[in-house]
Amino acid sequence: MRKRLHWLTLVAGLSLVLAACGASGKSSTTDKNASSGSTTTAKASGQTVEVAAVWSGDEQAAFQKVLDAFTAKTGIKTSFSSTGDDIATVLGTRLQGGQPPDVAVLPQPGLLNDLAKAGSLKPIDDVAGSLVDQHYSKDWRNLGTVDGKLYGVWFKAANKSTFWYRKASFKDAGVQPPTTWKDLQTVASTLSDAGTTPFSLGGANGWTLTDWFENVYLRTAGPDKYDQLAKHQIPWTDPSVKTALTTLSDVFGKPKWLAGGTEGALANDMPKSVTTVFSEPSKAAMVYEGDFVASTITKETPAKLGTDADFFPFPEIGSSGKSVVGGGDVAVLMKDTDPGKQLVKFLATPEAAEVWAKQGGYTSPNKDLDTKAYPDDITRRSAEQLTSATVFRFDLSDLQPAAFGGTDGQGMWKLLQDFLRNPANVDSIQQQLEAAATAAYKK
Repeated sequence: MRKRLHWLTLVAGLSLVLAACGASGKSSTTDKNASSGSTTTAKASGQTVEVAAVWSGDEQAAFQKVLDAFTAKTGIKTSFSSTGDDIATVLGTRLQGGQPPDVAVLPQPGLLNDLAKAGSLKPIDDVAGSLVDQHYSKDWRNLGTVDGKLYGVWFKAANKSTFWYRKASFKDAGVQPPTTWKDLQTVASTLSDAGTTPFSLGGANGWTLTDWFENVYLRTAGPDKYDQLAKHQIPWTDPSVKTALTTLSDVFGKPKWLAGGTEGALANDMPKSVTTVFSEPSKAAMVYEGDFVASTITKETPAKLGTDADFFPFPEIGSSGKSVVGGGDVAVLMKDTDPGKQLVKFLATPEAAEVWAKQGGYTSPNKDLDTKAYPDDITRRSAEQLTSATVFRFDLSDLQPAAFGGTDGQGMWKLLQDFLRNPANVDSIQQQLEAAATAAYKK
């Protein structure tokens, strides 16, 4: 859902542990049908698979129903371990003790990369590769691949390219949801002229501003440059970054378009930015953030999804096409066991995704899941936007060292807040971003 931060601060220490101990676990009989990509229908009574993930509460309960469906299909019992946000520490400790779970569900590609490079994961091309090729776009396979080998099946996703708006505000101003960045400026201007503040920003949380930047950068620079910047293969002083920041200033540089002005935008956290739009009286017409905004609207405002609140995809810029920035959770095999392999295969199927989709609060990256499984039109359209995207890229700041991309008061978070304060200061912000990135990558 939102940024999962804590494990990022632990990756460096975890990598040392993983490199020293690697993975463990006894090998067992491999599935003869693994290479075909078909899930087994034979019952395997007496076997148990352990799976560890960050989920707790409602998410854990929903995933347990997926595990129950797996047991009903295969006869393999399951044991779920909730790690909380300390998943890197928990897995590192268990690896050091020689007792990793059969399967883990990781919240970031960075942790997958670290575990794979340390030899602590099992390649799964012969286990679920054909299923991934069948049911997922190439971008999702690439996200689960390290050094040419497939290690992960992305089971849960987040669409972070959604713009949420108050339907009454748009109706009163006579405007429609925009499809391009230019249209967004026109809609904002019309709303402002009609006496309605166009945007609410949650700038007190620096990560919301990185999400703004990432969506604009992907659309102005393209996926190749995005990948290069994510790996620091090009500097933050690159002209492509300047273009993105200058484009962002179309919104950030107009205080009258921001609820509470610049200072108000910097004072609001993410939930406040949402309630500013959808509570009574409303103080703004729209707010950008990910699909999880739907939950905030439902839980913290009187607005009803579909009736009072709706979303449109983050607008296209130039020839960007249908691009989506997002996040997700990836299932990996940590022990060479048949029950673990069977679970990984099951999680790669639309059948598994459908179990959670029907419960709500979930988006699947599996393009062959029938979207009728989702319980409402809002979730359905958000999922379709994600799976039909021409280009999908993982949240860029989550791919950075924690000191640069995931820490309050420094790096991208702080510097984009500084940029919001002074959007004309593009060159200086670029130089500061590059200096902070260089220092973080050296650690």
